[in-house]
Amino acid sequence: MAQIIIIGGGAIGLGLAYHLAGRAEVTVLERNQLTSGTSWHAAGIVGPLRATPNMTELAMYAGKLFPTLEEEAGLSTGYRQTGGYWIAREEVRMDELHRIAALGRHFGLTPSIVGPDGIDVPGLNLQGVVGALRVEEDANVNPVDLCMAYAKASRAKGAMIREGVQVEALLVENGTCKGVRLADGTELLADQVALCAGAWSKRLADAAGVALPLQAVEHMYVVTEAMQGLPNPYPVLRDLDRGIYVKGDAGKLVFGGFEPQAKVWDAYGPEGDRPFLEMPEDWDQFMPFMEAALALVPGLESAGIQHFMNGPESFTADTRPLIGQTPEVDGLYVAAGMNSVGVMSSAGVGRVLADWMLAGEPPMDLWEVEIARVDPLAAGQAHIETRMEEAVSDAFALHWPFKQPKAGRGLRKSALHDRWAEAGAHFGLTAGWERGLWYAQDVRERSLPYSVGDQPWYPIACREAAVMDAGAVMLDLSPFGKFDVQGPKAVALMQYLAAGDVDVEPGRAVYTPMLNAKGGIEADVTITRLAKDRFRVTSGAATRRKDLAWLRRHAVGRDVQVTDVTEEECVIGVMGAGARAVLEGLSSDDWWAFPFSTARDATVAGQALRATRVSFVGELGWELSVPAISAGTVFDALKEAGVRPMGHFALEACRIEKGFRAWGHDLGPEITPLEAGLGFTVAWDTDFFGKDALVTQKANGLSHRMVLFNLPGHPLVLHDEPVLEEGRVVGFTTSGGRGARTGLTLALALVEMQPGETLAQTCARQFEIEIAGQCYAAEALRRPPFDPSGERMKA
Repeated sequence: MAQIIIIGGGAIGLGLAYHLAGRAEVTVLERNQLTSGTSWHAAGIVGPLRATPNMTELAMYAGKLFPTLEEEAGLSTGYRQTGGYWIAREEVRMDELHRIAALGRHFGLTPSIVGPDGIDVPGLNLQGVVGALRVEEDANVNPVDLCMAYAKASRAKGAMIREGVQVEALLVENGTCKGVRLADGTELLADQVALCAGAWSKRLADAAGVALPLQAVEHMYVVTEAMQGLPNPYPVLRDLDRGIYVKGDAGKLVFGGFEPQAKVWDAYGPEGDRPFLEMPEDWDQFMPFMEAALALVPGLESAGIQHFMNGPESFTADTRPLIGQTPEVDGLYVAAGMNSVGVMSSAGVGRVLADWMLAGEPPMDLWEVEIARVDPLAAGQAHIETRMEEAVSDAFALHWPFKQPKAGRGLRKSALHDRWAEAGAHFGLTAGWERGLWYAQDVRERSLPYSVGDQPWYPIACREAAVMDAGAVMLDLSPFGKFDVQGPKAVALMQYLAAGDVDVEPGRAVYTPMLNAKGGIEADVTITRLAKDRFRVTSGAATRRKDLAWLRRHAVGRDVQVTDVTEEECVIGVMGAGARAVLEGLSSDDWWAFPFSTARDATVAGQALRATRVSFVGELGWELSVPAISAGTVFDALKEAGVRPMGHFALEACRIEKGFRAWGHDLGPEITPLEAGLGFTVAWDTDFFGKDALVTQKANGLSHRMVLFNLPGHPLVLHDEPVLEEGRVVGFTTSGGRGARTGLTLALALVEMQPGETLAQTCARQFEIEIAGQCYAAEALRRPPFDPSGERMKA
């Protein structure tokens, strides 16, 4: 069996040990005592309903495991189902709660939307409350008791748990973690190491060259003295718009909050190594939550305070956990940055990470929490501390559609950033990059309000896209991940990884997925053959770190070099019916004898660059890859020639009406090319990684199909909305939006189908999509509504 070391004896480390014990030789190393970091003072709320399907699936597992763990270990965990309410004071919040409720019902939970009179908790002041989400399955658990049960059950299955053992460093050789070095100099070797040390994980990761954007903050709650007449059990209350929670605790109440301007705490300072640390009371920081709790539960005014708890808790830059194998170091896994829900998460995270470590791949799509999603620059100390100004409060803050963070901006800027800004860019974030979402023409357009309905920026997106009908726009595509793969075995590696045939003549650009062993789409890329032994792989901005790791790991043992060149070049998309004419006016190259899906060296405005004829907006166009040092000259020449800027929102609005799929939404590791409607990208006569799974699926017939829907009722489509047929959920939307050129509201969705069912038969079925509590008729389309034959793009 594999030898695995787990660093950290809190809920996450012990939950992982429990799921690995008996399947591997497990050693848990805890620097002080079990639970002595943050787990011991956790509030212990168990909420099974999350905002997305995968996170709900992870969270629900706690409700199954905790009761059975009591029986297995013979120790009480204090688990008790209490029910709970997510309370809303803003009408727009109800949109979010309706969406989450629909998701929960599909997973077998029993959420319901109630008005203020449906909040059945005595002693509450519900003035100003507009409604709530009732979740019957909300629960509590005792964090310390849970950890002791994990430990006892793990030991019974053979795990070794050592307390008072300080890990000084990770042992990394040739990019692989081989074990750990202890403070006394002892080295312990292992096949794999899991870093589950919470707030204390970052320094070990930093020394190993792994970016962990997490930060410890002071996190506070109050425990009252016993109060008379409390319901038993007392439901979990989340007063979302005031940022507080309230839960019962043996006849007492516990209340706390998720504060803006959270106070950063140094996990490596003078008190950083003290077990069971309690920091001084800070009533100035806590007072807004105290006032909010008093307003919600007036009886607190006469209740005594038994304890003010101020302890460390780690939060991440985007308020999502960091889980998985690190992109830079093989054999090193992480589960940290749980954002105050580590006790609840210990079950689901422990299970999936254990399966991942033993199988070598995640058991489900974990992209939204995978460590590879984060930009390494986000782990910089100054940036992560700045992000704590709002990252903690984001846990309860209203998740507006298309909401952009304010704190910690400007992390990555392309060499053309100032020029995009001068053109009127309203910037948003794409995987840490500043990128123009739209381009304002007056002061009013520079800052538009958020909305849960019609988006105020949509008319701007239409205006920008309309330029392409006869003219040309330029798009900021610089954040694309760009990797050069070169060497004698480069073609063999690319043929092995790509589902498409990339053994083509130099100058050809091939759109292709890269698959995992299950046939799922691990990466969605364009591979351009530049020479006999050299390829350029272009992927999405968000997956840069992940895709680089995928290429690097598969290149091991081959005579191939993989180089990240993302920031060496700017990429300007020149798109629209007038694109050819503009480029002809700035270049002596032939832009007519330039077929679709080809690339060549060219000169534009006197600057050498590579032009690739592809388009994600469905129009005639080229992507110009320009050395960053000369990109400004090309930009200025395009602007002088009348090319107008077009933002990311307009790009997305064009992408959806072409039915183009996007990785992380419509494509992912659990979706095959056949299910996604990308069978045309597969070269069946080549031998590629994941082919066996695809051959089997093709022979057995599909059970799911990606479908493009038109919704005439024009709701705001985001993702993860249930698709219904005769009242039964048959799938979920993966992405959606309103087309900038057609005006149609569209959604891509993965829906159930019968083996052998044709697309025409699928489109003949009657579907509805539930969005924010209302069902909308959805017409399945056989062809994308904009330029279905692709004449404009391939003209």
